[in-house]
Amino acid sequence: MNITKNRRILCIDDEESIRLTFKTFLEDEGYLVDTAESADQALTMLAEAPYDLIFLDIMLGQHSGINVLRVIRKKKIKAPVIMITGAPEVETAAEAVRLGAFDYLSKPVRQETLLKLAKLAFTHLDLSRQKEEYQAHLEAIFQCLQDGILTVDPQLHLQEINEAARELLGVAGEVIGERIDGIGMVGATCAELIEQTLQTRQPAERYRVEFAAAGSGSRKVLSLHSAPLITQGRHFSGAVLVLRDETPLVTLEDDLRKQHQPDNMIGNCPAMQKVYNLIHSLASVDTTVLVTGESGTGKELVAEALHRMGDRRNGPLIKFNCAALPETLLESELFGHVKGAFTGATGNKVGRFQKAAGGTIFLDEIGDISPAMQVRLLRVLQEKTIERVGDSTPIKVDVRIVAATNKDLLEKVEAGEFREDLYYRLNVVSLRLPPLRDRDDDLQLLVDFFVQKFNARFGKQVRGVSDNVMDIFRRYSWPGNVRELEHAIEHAFVLCQESMITTEHLSQDLLGRTATTRAVQDGPNKGFRDDRTSIIEALQQAGGNKTRAAQLLGMSRRTIYRKIQEYGL
Repeated sequence: MNITKNRRILCIDDEESIRLTFKTFLEDEGYLVDTAESADQALTMLAEAPYDLIFLDIMLGQHSGINVLRVIRKKKIKAPVIMITGAPEVETAAEAVRLGAFDYLSKPVRQETLLKLAKLAFTHLDLSRQKEEYQAHLEAIFQCLQDGILTVDPQLHLQEINEAARELLGVAGEVIGERIDGIGMVGATCAELIEQTLQTRQPAERYRVEFAAAGSGSRKVLSLHSAPLITQGRHFSGAVLVLRDETPLVTLEDDLRKQHQPDNMIGNCPAMQKVYNLIHSLASVDTTVLVTGESGTGKELVAEALHRMGDRRNGPLIKFNCAALPETLLESELFGHVKGAFTGATGNKVGRFQKAAGGTIFLDEIGDISPAMQVRLLRVLQEKTIERVGDSTPIKVDVRIVAATNKDLLEKVEAGEFREDLYYRLNVVSLRLPPLRDRDDDLQLLVDFFVQKFNARFGKQVRGVSDNVMDIFRRYSWPGNVRELEHAIEHAFVLCQESMITTEHLSQDLLGRTATTRAVQDGPNKGFRDDRTSIIEALQQAGGNKTRAAQLLGMSRRTIYRKIQEYGL
């Protein structure tokens, strides 16, 4: 195929002989050639058809070819322009080159020179078109990427930015040439990361930077990755920054967590996430669950969540504190009795197990029941039947059992205070709640929750707690856990008449125990290890939990048991 046949050339010259010479030489080579004798005719022809090469006489009668060249470039016509002149002048040549002329051709025109120059011009045109096409493809890719991309020079001036980056950073208008640290919502963070790359010439990244989106104030989460910009000549020319919008993924993760998180429990720390996952796994099975944890950690809330999220949600949830009644009444309360079973039994009574039929029974403080009651409860777990007091007829009960204790049942088994077979029947699945002192990340969430709760209850507009109060809360070990925190904030609400809870609204008891906590935490090597008073204080602080008291004092559980016995505590 003749590669010249589709090349269109326009020759602009006021001399007919020159136009004829150009047309003859070029058409003999296979080019398509048009001619124009004036500037007006040439500009009309250029407006009507595209040309691949233009030969332009520098003098067109009374018109200047330089002015025609200006118009050609103003109209962004891409064809190379070769100026024709009889006597080229330095100033004219410089002006033509400045305006973008490809080359000069001197009169008289030689065929060999003309054709050689035409081929060079077409080669230049092809390379320019390839470069433009390549750049257009890059620009299309650059703009259609969902990730934001921007480049900066070594002085942090913005060189390029795609639409995705504009949207993610919340910028509008012309920002090319501005410093990155002054652009958008996270410009300073971007600049800090880019500066790290500029200094080290190594990639750098920030994972999930969270900020408020411009205008809406909604949360946006971005991951940032910067890398050095190196040219083909290995020249360091700046840095490129990639911004990835992690907001949908983070939102999905939050939604999944919320699906597992019971709506009656507060906390996002890893320990609580494990609790939520276990509750979700256990909710729809009838397995007996033993909930353990210190007093005030929310064991009853776990029972409520297991019931509400499970298949028995439409059945009753019966709660019972096993330590609330003496043994003589406990049996009747749990299993019921018949008329005349004992003095005062004037009629039949339905026990808690029967009331919980089709649902869940929550047995709190299970570690406090007597050996005799342990035997009765073991039978219920084994046979799913009960016998009312005064009646030997077994009654089938369809009930799920959730038990809870703040005692170490295994220790009670080892001490002979709790039946081992009952322990393993109850402890099919154990769910341990972490103490508040191990939930530092959740403390602020819980404080905010209780502030909202008591604002609604007391009709107040308290904005929160002061930094000093929060510092006290963080230093305190909370032996009473979440329940104690709730009571502390309720006490402060009663006294607070301002918009912020301060230390003067806290109870003196809490402030005094905070000081004691600091003394105990300051160490087992400061005179407390063998001090009877310190052991008493540690036990009070730990709510009677010997294991926790031993941890506070920096001693083993065996040691604290021995010292308790020695001191007669």
